[in-house]
Amino acid sequence: MHQFLSFSPEVANARATGKPVVALESTIISHGMPYPQNVQTAREVEQIIRDAGAVPATIAIIGGKICIGLTEEQLEELGNSPDAIKVSRRDLAYVLSQGKLGATTVAATMICAQLAGIKVFVTGGIGGVHRGAETSMDISADLQELAQTNVAVVCAGVKSILDIGLTLEYLETHGVPVVSVGQPGFPAFFTRESGFNADFQLDTAAEQASFIATKWALGLNGGVVVSAPVPAEEAMPKEEIDAITLRALQEADENGVTGKKVTPFLLARIKTLTEGRSLKTNIALVKNNARVGAALARALQEHPCPST
Repeated sequence: MHQFLSFSPEVANARATGKPVVALESTIISHGMPYPQNVQTAREVEQIIRDAGAVPATIAIIGGKICIGLTEEQLEELGNSPDAIKVSRRDLAYVLSQGKLGATTVAATMICAQLAGIKVFVTGGIGGVHRGAETSMDISADLQELAQTNVAVVCAGVKSILDIGLTLEYLETHGVPVVSVGQPGFPAFFTRESGFNADFQLDTAAEQASFIATKWALGLNGGVVVSAPVPAEEAMPKEEIDAITLRALQEADENGVTGKKVTPFLLARIKTLTEGRSLKTNIALVKNNARVGAALARALQEHPCPST
């Protein structure tokens, strides 16, 4: 066992008995939603995964350990602590070595999941190439992690606050397959369509698992993006969210918001400008992703993957 890993009793039992495990990030708890909806949603998402026949493993950095699976008390601490640090690849060693409280991003969660032998990770949306990246060079570390870490990431695409076209180009350059579920179009988080298509459409967990297992069996390292659109009844109109996103981006620029603070600022402004409807959509898409991820984790058990 890796020296920095600490498994919850539930996850430890799953490992011992061969049950499928699904990783969950923790920045969605600490930085993605307001309290108490963040903790409530985290608990509900975990239960969805259990009900679908898999075991949830929410990941965070607590007390100098990578916690694979959290207690109720740890979820509360993350959801209600202003001191939780947003942890990506760059920050992981610092937060661990200093014993600080850390919430893992997509990139850091992928690293921790691979250390723990977990092949499927569920999140809301992945990071990407930010608008204006041709001058700012602001590109999420999530994309480079997807290029090198063998974890399948189930998401609802990327947020429209990003440059979706350049994000997909970046993934293509680094050989990261983008799979869509139920439609050819690549979703844009709050909306079902981004205006771009995924590389491949694979609608069933069995098809997705066969594809992913084949990729890794060929020695083609790196992750796979499995994009599931938000359910139609919970989706926001594309024109509306695009207009609101542009307004929020302008406000961020006017207020000098940069770096890690951009995404939380934009999500908070979008929530305000949509009068809370975006938060409802956010919760719905994460729950849907949990169902897709749990089914994929179960299917992958039937397709032996090389250990990494």
